[in-house]
Amino acid sequence: MTECFPPEAQSQDLFLGGRLRLAQPREGYRAAADPVLLAAACSARPGQAVLELGCGVGVASLCLGSRVPGLSLSGLELQPAYAALARQNAATTGIAFEVHTGDLREMPPALRGSFDHVIANPPYFTAEGGTAARDAGRETAQREDTPLSDWILAARKRLHPGGYLTMINSADRLPDILAGCNGFGAITVLPLAPREGRAANRVIVQARKGAKGAFRLLAPLIMHEGAVHGGDRESYAPLARSVLREGAALAVFG
Repeated sequence: MTECFPPEAQSQDLFLGGRLRLAQPREGYRAAADPVLLAAACSARPGQAVLELGCGVGVASLCLGSRVPGLSLSGLELQPAYAALARQNAATTGIAFEVHTGDLREMPPALRGSFDHVIANPPYFTAEGGTAARDAGRETAQREDTPLSDWILAARKRLHPGGYLTMINSADRLPDILAGCNGFGAITVLPLAPREGRAANRVIVQARKGAKGAFRLLAPLIMHEGAVHGGDRESYAPLARSVLREGAALAVFG
């Protein structure tokens, strides 16, 4: 993969109802709703420091920075071309976001401080699961090379005592996430279901470093109205629409 995507290989995509216009690769991993939901679940307050592991082109961090002013936002991205787009997007939006290229298993020196929040949208597929993507960048973003336990360990090392880890992932990876949460407590799980009566296919997990609070399993967030897809029209349920289109927070994590 080259060090950056040339302009003709980029698309300009709208997030938060058009509040953010962000560059993404036309071919490769393309962010959609998941990083926006991740940003909405992060309960950061002005003046706090947030680190995103595996930030891609910066969608989650920039959505968070758009909602909460005065954050110190940092990102780590393995793939140089995606990191370059994240820096470009930060410059375009005017949101301060410091992006580093590197592997979370060998944290760059600039990121070896501590943070109030760590957010992450790790690859959903295990090394053996799913069908390999034809695009190398998409394959790297979607298929696990670093175990989820290593993502959680990297987050724990970077967090202040009492700091929060917030992750979004496939629902079938929830056992792996919970198994990796040594040193965390007050774990809250929000299932995301595509429609009423359908099984959750995503989960958002928030855990607090060193906390002793009880485990909470919340009622599912229903993403779409109606029993089936209603053709070429938007069908988000009201809460999902407020997050994805209006930039609202998921208050259940407040």
